[in-house]
Parts: sequence; structure tokens; C-alpha cells
Amino acid sequence: MAIAGNHKSHSEVKIFRLCPFWHSGNNSSSSASTDNLHHRNQRGQSNRHSEGNSQRSSSSQTVSSIARSLLPPRRRLRLDPANNLYFPNEPGKQVRSAVRLKNTSKSHVAFKFQTTAPKSCYMRPPGGILAPGESLIATVFKFVEHPENNEKQLDQKYKVKFKIMSLKVVEGVDFVPELFDEQKDQVTVERVLRVVFIDPERPSSALEKLKRQLAEADAAVEARKKPPPDTGHRVVGEGLVIDEWKERREKYLARQQVEAVDSI
Repeated sequence: MAIAGNHKSHSEVKIFRLCPFWHSGNNSSSSASTDNLHHRNQRGQSNRHSEGNSQRSSSSQTVSSIARSLLPPRRRLRLDPANNLYFPNEPGKQVRSAVRLKNTSKSHVAFKFQTTAPKSCYMRPPGGILAPGESLIATVFKFVEHPENNEKQLDQKYKVKFKIMSLKVVEGVDFVPELFDEQKDQVTVERVLRVVFIDPERPSSALEKLKRQLAEADAAVEARKKPPPDTGHRVVGEGLVIDEWKERREKYLARQQVEAVDSI
């Protein structure tokens, strides 16, 4: 029995020596499968990691966009009055209102008016550019319907609104309305002003303030119409400047000629 067992063991050893690739092949295939499984696990972990990062970044972007939408927009202009445009209630006439705009930012700001009633309202100026700290008074013109036309009267009181928009611009740029179309993402709606009618015969703080602002706006318009102040030089023709010294010399030469004629 012992000899038979030994013979069997010896034959197995011979078979192993004749076919050694069986054992090595099994080992190599098992190691290859283990490596593949390890690589797949690593790829799965990296993919899950990248997906988690992308999800976190997208969620953070969503949170930041929601936060920006909830925060009030940063104002570039300060308006006075801040919420209303006061018009004298004079049916059948064209009346005026006024609003002061001041640039409170550190950059140049373009502004623009829009209204829900462009046929009966217009602004002067309709838009422009303000330097840092600069201010102006804009005048708004509006036609007041007669009270017997109830539909239009109600439309004036409750539907007519004015929107003031602002846009940060570079110093030296010229104002054109197309700026607000080209840079829509950077435009800020400063205020939406509603129309309020006041009695011109009844004294009120709103009426007195409106009168002062209109007088100041008219004075600014007249100042812009005046010619520039005289600096002491007169320009004659194109590029020819006659100063005081030249005028004196011409007068002196004229006197010399007169004296010479008299002596003859």
C-alpha cells in the first residue's frame, strides 16, 4: 500500500514536470483577474469621486446663484424722489415732473429711462453718463387726460410707470442706447417709479420740492445754452488769433500813418 501510494505520488510529479504551464497558467490568470478587478475598483472610485466633485460644484453654483437672486441688487444711483414721480393734476395740459439722479459709485455710470406710456410721456435727457459723484435733474413730461375719460385716467394713475436702469461703463465712452442691449447681463434696474398726481392749488411739501427741482433743471438747461466765457482772445477766421498786444500795435501803426499824412 505504501509503495502504491509512493508510485502515485511519483507519477503526479512526472505529470507536473511535463506540464508545468497548468500551474503557472492558473496563477497568472488569477493574478491578472485580480489586477483587472483592482483597476476597475480604482476607476470606479475615481469616477465616483469626480461625479461627487461635479455634483458638489454644481450644487455650490446653484446655491450661489440662488443667493445672488435673493440679495438686493447693488445700486449705482441715488434718486430723489426715490419711489414716485409727482405730476401736477392739470387735465388737458402737458405737465412736468423731476427726479434727481446722483452717481454714488466709484465708476462712470450710464443711465436710461423706460416708460409704459411712451406715447404720452418723454424724458429729458432720456439717458446719459454720470461721472463718480456727479448728479443731474431729469425732467419728465406727461400729458394729463381729462377726467371724463375714466379709462385713460385710471390707466394714468395705476399703470403708468417709469423704469430707470444703470450700467457701469469705461470713462470716455459715448452714450448710445445700444449699450444696454449689448451688455444686458450687466444692467441693473435701479428703480421703478410710479406716477402720483398732486393738486397744484393745494400747498404741499411734494409740490414745493417739485417746483425747486424744476427751477434748478431749467437753470441748468439755460446755462448749457450760453456761449463759453470770453477768455480775452478773439478768433477771426480759422486759426487766426488776435490778442490784445496785436490790436495795440495795429492801432499804433494807424496813428503813425495819420500823423505822416498830416505832416505832409
